[in-house]
Amino acid sequence: MSKRIKGVDTGATELLNAMVPLLKIKPVIEDFCRFGGSWASPHAPNGRGWAQFHIVTRGSCRVERPGMGALKLEAGDILLLPHGDGHVVRSRKTGAAAPISTQFRNGIRQRATQDGRADTELLCGRLLFEVSEENPLVAALPDEIVIRTADTPTLERFHQLLTAIRDELDGGKAGAEIIAADFARALFVMMLRDHLAEYPAEDETVSLLRDRTTSRVVLALLDDLARDWTLDAMAAQAVASRATLVRAFRKHAGAAPMTFLSNLRLATARKRLAGTADPIAKIAGEVGYASEGALSKAILRKYGVRPGALRVASAGS
Repeated sequence: MSKRIKGVDTGATELLNAMVPLLKIKPVIEDFCRFGGSWASPHAPNGRGWAQFHIVTRGSCRVERPGMGALKLEAGDILLLPHGDGHVVRSRKTGAAAPISTQFRNGIRQRATQDGRADTELLCGRLLFEVSEENPLVAALPDEIVIRTADTPTLERFHQLLTAIRDELDGGKAGAEIIAADFARALFVMMLRDHLAEYPAEDETVSLLRDRTTSRVVLALLDDLARDWTLDAMAAQAVASRATLVRAFRKHAGAAPMTFLSNLRLATARKRLAGTADPIAKIAGEVGYASEGALSKAILRKYGVRPGALRVASAGS
């Protein structure tokens, strides 16, 4: 149990301190989009170490990823995909997708639908965490982080930064992309800080990382998912008895250690499949599956699609 000092949860504070390196980031704004009517914009996986983001400055859209539910975004929403998943951003309207034209202005792609009046504006790009891509805390980040600025106590500051970024890119003056990237860095540091400070208690991996006993096991698992783990091996990592370890996992994750391991392997595989072009057989071996076929069956049971389908979003991008 974490101690509390003057109302502060020291377990949460220790976790935040450990995650400070995640606040060292490098954003790259790639697209300034003005879309109208029915449209679709596919985004290929970015590879390990790179996240992807979308900022909605006007209108609304939805984001689709194979094996995951569609996510609706409104004006002022900021979406971060920490693991660089391939995905499609599309209009809320249905129908044949309008063609999209592309021009370059100060190093930023200006993308627009060729027909119809623009009713949605997006800033899109990539985010590099300036820590090792193998950092277990990066691996512990969820599949998506969404800040809906209308619901945040820092609403005004978010809006000021969003407006400043949009105005710089819209003005097209020399150096606009550099200034916009600096504003974006501040925006994402605020976003990550707020998210980490209010990490959902139901996030089982983060909950386990808050506890000294279970955190040793989680970090060991993340470091070597391919290992043939047993409960005895996990207990040795935790420097605890099997019974103590099981109780701790059930308390913090609501699951036994071996069940958590299975879920962690599948979650890691999904992130790798959606965020990289690594061969499926390579991913299977590195997350602890004996064969590509074994991973395929497990992914199908868990997510309702086969591994290859998790990469459909990259087609045509």
